[in-house]
Amino acid sequence: MSKEFPITISSWTLGDQCRFEDRVIAAKNAGYEGIGLRAETYVDALNEGLFDKDILAILDKHGMKVTEVEYIVQWAEEHRSYEQKYKEQLCFHMCELFDVKQINCGLMENYSVEYTAQKLRELCQRAGKYIIGVEPMPYSGIPDMKKGWAVVKAADCENAKLIMDTWHWVRANQPIDLSVLEDIPADKIVSIQINDVWERPYATTILRDESMHDRLAPGTGIGCTADFVKMVKEKGIKPNAIGVEVISDAILAKGLEYAANHTYESTKKVLEEAWPEVLR
Repeated sequence: MSKEFPITISSWTLGDQCRFEDRVIAAKNAGYEGIGLRAETYVDALNEGLFDKDILAILDKHGMKVTEVEYIVQWAEEHRSYEQKYKEQLCFHMCELFDVKQINCGLMENYSVEYTAQKLRELCQRAGKYIIGVEPMPYSGIPDMKKGWAVVKAADCENAKLIMDTWHWVRANQPIDLSVLEDIPADKIVSIQINDVWERPYATTILRDESMHDRLAPGTGIGCTADFVKMVKEKGIKPNAIGVEVISDAILAKGLEYAANHTYESTKKVLEEAWPEVLR
């Protein structure tokens, strides 16, 4: 297990229909060092009747940590809803509570680089000491690393960085090659999320459905994950977390324990091949 780059089971990998302690136990027993929480799954824990001290006690009881916090959206809107403003503040609170340094963020709406960079700058100012990790997604307003880096570079904030996700990378038709990262400093990549994809993508109009329902565990699809991880290593990226984000109805249908074990064992095999030092 990596103490420097904690291998983290992302929130969506275990869905949103489980008790908080069951999530922690499944992750721990599988071998993960950390769990990811979305604002929604944190609120689900509160709605179980847990308070912050109870959540921390459960994590301590099982020797686990929250190592990934997400997900701020609609941050480029001129008039953001109170729901989104509150969700943003909740993510800040979660970072403080769990001692997490970054928040994963996405942007579905498509704006110019200049406008998006200004709104990212404002978000980074509100975030203060926390890093804003912008995640390019092929069906979003920041579809690939090219625009992602253009926005982050133009925002010119120390705490504005990028997230690399295998699924999004491949479905954006980017080659798994260092040339894509040529102009991006390694320290501007804050974390990575790994998974795998089917050979044939969903149609463009419903690509997001594939992302939210039909991903594959690392190394079990077209086999892109090992090359992706090797690229990360060769670039000299030091991720705050290695998130395993396998959003799959089929895998989750087999149960929480299966989802945790299957994704961890698949991840371990990939890392043993591509970045064995991480497991020491």
